[in-house]
Amino acid sequence: MIAAVVASLPSPSRNVIEIGPLTLRFYGIMIALGVVAAVWLAQRRWEQRGGDPDDIGRIAVWAVPAGLIGARLYHVITDWRSFQGRWGDVYKIWEGGLGIPGGMLAGVLVGIWAARRLGLDLPGVIDAVVPGLPLAQAIGRWGNWFNQELFGGPTDLPWALEIDPEHRPARYATEATFHPTFLYESLWNLALVALLVWVDRKRVVRPGSLIAVYVAGYATGRLWIEAMRIDPASHILGVRVNIWTSLIALALSLGWLAWRGLRTDEADQQAATPVAETAEDAG
Repeated sequence: MIAAVVASLPSPSRNVIEIGPLTLRFYGIMIALGVVAAVWLAQRRWEQRGGDPDDIGRIAVWAVPAGLIGARLYHVITDWRSFQGRWGDVYKIWEGGLGIPGGMLAGVLVGIWAARRLGLDLPGVIDAVVPGLPLAQAIGRWGNWFNQELFGGPTDLPWALEIDPEHRPARYATEATFHPTFLYESLWNLALVALLVWVDRKRVVRPGSLIAVYVAGYATGRLWIEAMRIDPASHILGVRVNIWTSLIALALSLGWLAWRGLRTDEADQQAATPVAETAEDAG
C-alpha cells in the first residue's frame, strides 16, 4: 500500500488562486483555457479553408455562453435531487457541475444559428470547429482535478489519484487512491482531436458530417469512463443517466454516418464549395 501511494498522482492542495482582492478558481480557469484553445484551433482551420478567422470569434461570442448555460441546465435537470433545499446553488458553476452533453448541444445549435446569420458556408464552418470541441473538453476536465471530484473507484495502480478524506464518498472513507477518470477522459479527448483532424484531412466523411464522428467518438469514451465513476448520479432502470445519454448519442451519430455521412463516390470529393468563393458570392 505504501508503494502504491508513493507512485500515485497527488491532488492539488487548493482549488483557488488569490491575486489581491481577486479570487480565481482553477475550475473556471481550466474551462476558460479550453475555450481559448478551441477558438484558436477553429480559427486556424477556418483560415486554412480560406475563411476569415474573425468569423470564429463572432460565432464564439454566442456559442460559448450558450454552451455554459446548456451544460449547467443539463447538470441541474439530471441531478435535481442534489439541489433540493439549496436552489440558490444552481448558479454556482464555479463549484463544479457542468454537463457536457447539454453544453455541446446548446453550443453547437447556437453556433449553427450564428454561422447562418453571418451567411457562412455551414458545412465548412462545422468541420473547422469540431476538432476544437474535444480539445476544450480535454483541457477543461482538469478543473475536476483541482476540485477533487468525479473520480472513479478505488485502485492501487501507479497512476491512481490521491483524494483527501473530506472529498471521499462515505463508503470509501478508508481508501486513499482512486481512478483518475478526469485524466482518462482528457487523454481520450486528445486522441479524438487527432482522429477528427485525420478523418477531415482524408475526406472520409461528407462536408458537415465530421460532427457525427465527434459525437460517436466522445460517446464511446464516455460510456466506459462514466461506468467507472462513483459520484452520486441520477439513474434510469439502475443505469446512470449519462450512460443512457451516451448510448442514444452513439446510436444517432452512427445512424447518421451510415445513412448519409460517409463519402460514397468521387462526386462527394468535390461536394464542398470553396469558402473563399462562398464568401465572395455572399458579399
